[in-house]
Parts: sequence; C-alpha cells; structure tokens
Amino acid sequence: MIDRRPLQIVYIAHMRYRLLGQTGLYVSELCLGTMTYGISKGLWEAIGGLGQDAVNQQMKTAYEAGVNFIDTANVYSSGESERHVGQALKDLGLPRNDLVIATKATGIMGDQPNARGQSRYHLFDAVDASLKRLQIDHIDLYQLHGFDPLTAPEEALSALDDLVRSGKVRYIGLCNMAAWQIMKSLAISDRRGFAKFVSVQAYYTIAGRDLEREVVPLVDDQKLGLMVWSPLAGGLLSGKFKPEEQGPPGARRTTFDFPVVDKARAFRCVEVMRGVGQRHGVSVAQIALAWILSKPSVTSVIIGAKSMAQLTDNLASTRVQLNAEDLKILDEASALPPEYPGWMLALQGQYRAKPPLKD
Repeated sequence: MIDRRPLQIVYIAHMRYRLLGQTGLYVSELCLGTMTYGISKGLWEAIGGLGQDAVNQQMKTAYEAGVNFIDTANVYSSGESERHVGQALKDLGLPRNDLVIATKATGIMGDQPNARGQSRYHLFDAVDASLKRLQIDHIDLYQLHGFDPLTAPEEALSALDDLVRSGKVRYIGLCNMAAWQIMKSLAISDRRGFAKFVSVQAYYTIAGRDLEREVVPLVDDQKLGLMVWSPLAGGLLSGKFKPEEQGPPGARRTTFDFPVVDKARAFRCVEVMRGVGQRHGVSVAQIALAWILSKPSVTSVIIGAKSMAQLTDNLASTRVQLNAEDLKILDEASALPPEYPGWMLALQGQYRAKPPLKD
C-alpha cells in the first residue's frame, strides 16, 4: 500500500520547508520580513530606511539561502516596502513560481475614513493597490493585519472569500488576534462555506511565551500554520543590549521600544542563551531563533534586518542543532509562570494523561 500521508517537512541543504497549516503549500522555515524596507516619515523612520539596492541584496541573499517565503504589508513605510519587494523581484529576475509572497491589510493607508479597516470596500481596494505595488497578478497569502472592532467578521470573511474565488488571493491568514476571535472566524467560515484562514501570524519569543497559553493550543487543534514575528523581540534578544545601557547606536529598540516585553525576564534569558551559544560557537540571536524553530507548532519564523550582517547571521540559525539538554535549560529559564485556568486544567487532567494500569 502506498503511504499517501503528506511529508510534513522537506529538507533542501540547510533549509527546512514545512506545510502551511492544512494546505499542500511548502514554505521555508525562515521567512524574509520586509518591515525595514522603504524610506518614510513618522514611525517608519525608526523601523525602515532600506533603499532599493539594499533590498535587492537582501532578497538575493535570502533566496540563495533557500528562503522561498516573503512577508510584507501595505502599511510598511506607507506602501514603499511592497514597491521595493516588487521591484526587487523584477530586477533580480526571481522565478515567481518559486516564491510564496504574503502581504497584509487593515492598517491606515490614507486620511479618508475608509482607507483602513476590514470592510469589503477597503479590502477590495487594498488588494488591487498591493498587487500594483508588488507588480504581481496574485497574492499567495493575504492576511488581516489585526482585529477591526467596527467591521463584522462576516463582512471581512465574505470579502476574503470573494478575493480567493477571483484568483487575486490564494490563501488567507490573520495576525495578532485573540484565540476566541480566531475560533469565531473559523466557525463562521465553516458555517458559511467561506475560504478559511490557514495561518496565524503572532509575536512569540523565548522571553515572551504568552502565545502558549491560548493561541498555540488553538493552532495545534485547528491545524493552522504559525508564523512568528519579531522572534528577537525587536533586537532585544540579539545579545547586543545590556540591562544598564540604552543599546547600540542605530538600534531600532533605542528609538522604537517595541514589542512590549518584560526586560528583566528577557535579560535573564539572554544570559542563559549566551552560555548555550558559547558551547555551540554561535551568536545569541541564532540560539533565540533555533529555540523558536524547535517548537513543533511553528511553521515559519520571520526574520527582518537592517544590515546584511544581521541577515546572514539570522540565516545561519538553520544550521544550529540544539540538543535535549540545551532545550531543557532554555525552556526552564523562560518558563511561563502558572496562570488560571491553565494550572487547574493540568491538575484535573493529569489522571487522564497516562493509560490506566493493567493487572
């Protein structure tokens, strides 16, 4: 009999490719993040800053390292990130069929009241604008970039379903939502026969494991792909920061202190990672990435960089092989404090965790 079960992980050189949720689509375990692409004002001055030449170099290096997954968003540098990605695809002549391109919509894209959110009106306009900036005819993964408290989920999900049926979008995903919001959306799509979300993009680091309380169990139960953003907590877990200092000049965290993280906890984790990194002869950042990649719920980790040195160091994390002792040390140092109802569920469920003894 032929075993027709899908091969969950494919290895090519030092890159692993995992199925995205319940789809048949393989994506690289590292995804190239593009939030640093483009030059804009306001918030994006601190985050972005890379011009076309630097973007071309990063995309070429990532592609040659085996990365087939690129994540951007319409709000990154007010559309400039998407434009740079699209131009790089053209300049480098990268084969479109070898790449999985993801983008997002929800954020503010103009002064008018309808230039934001998840209304049918805005999502239809946003898709067309992203396609034009990216210079492509379809988006492989189109993601809601957060929760819209004003638009009924039925409206957003109906619009996304129509976009999938039109061929402009192939798969849909979501970002930064609570477990109950994700489950409600899946239930609506199931009941109405809409295209369903295949992935969740969320913040997750060794120093910020809150996702494990509710969202990771949901991801596992519903078999969704999990894309991790800011795995280095905005650079805080790079090993370049010290508790008593602001950080190295030019570091994003120095001017844009995000994402929110318990810094005392983060620095304790860094010290443990530093010891593990020294034993392996690799950077603290590579240990932080390798720890995330070791988690079975994780599909792909989004890496973003302002310099080629950062990018190449992050790409090298796929070569790091953490052993059982390494993982035990790292897990213990970063363990979440117990919270209700988690500790009660574990307590009451323990008698079912093992099969009954036989006489």
